[in-house]
Amino acid sequence: MKHIKNILRSVQQESPILYWVVIIHFLSAIGCVLGLLIDERTLIGVNVWIKPLKFSISGGIYILTVGYLMTIYPYSKTKKKIINNIVALTLLVEIGIIVYQGARGVQSHYNVSTPFDGILFALMGILIAVNVLIMILFVIDTARLKFSIPVSIQVAILMGWLVVVFGSWIGGQMISQMSHNVGVADGGPGLPLVNWSTIAGDLRIAHFFGLHGIQIIPLFALWLSKKWKTQNRNQIITVIVFGLLYATWIGYTFYQAKQGMALINL
Repeated sequence: MKHIKNILRSVQQESPILYWVVIIHFLSAIGCVLGLLIDERTLIGVNVWIKPLKFSISGGIYILTVGYLMTIYPYSKTKKKIINNIVALTLLVEIGIIVYQGARGVQSHYNVSTPFDGILFALMGILIAVNVLIMILFVIDTARLKFSIPVSIQVAILMGWLVVVFGSWIGGQMISQMSHNVGVADGGPGLPLVNWSTIAGDLRIAHFFGLHGIQIIPLFALWLSKKWKTQNRNQIITVIVFGLLYATWIGYTFYQAKQGMALINL
């Protein structure tokens, strides 16, 4: 809890707008939980507030991650402010659309049933495309710039961004087929909360692990640096191996989904 407070304090000092967008996401998550308790409407087999809840939590974590990582990038204050504000405000609109469509009881993604829904879906695509471009910028700059942190952690951040870009590409695959399931229509039996299909392939699994690689791989590197006092070379090699194993897992879940196979067949 102390570490989380320190992260929030650092982000708040660096980018107040981004900080409050993170808070809005987490407040949205609380609101979605309340919605689950009082609203029994369902959409594609699950409560209408499940999807806004998942995206509120995931989006809040991602924006907070970007805000914290920006404190260690050797950018000018102006560049940091511009990037932070673009990420925060575009994803604020994104979650706003998802919550709004959930409250209406209609799909936010793949929904072109009316011109209005189609416009919202297209806008979401544009907002995500902007963020993917920023991810690519992070990949390039993490590879070429020197950070004032251990090299193993910088390598982990680079691998994290590479994995996130791949995870975003998987999101593009879902958009291209206008669904996330493979082999059956979206919906049907799924795992609790995440609702990943238990009867067919589900591209959301690889997408999920891909997008959260930017937290998991650097956190592993940070933990390793504290627990294993060894040469930098050994730290770097271990981080690279972990990153490759993590990427392999994502590749496997993507391949499995494309074959129409459920991660856990119940």
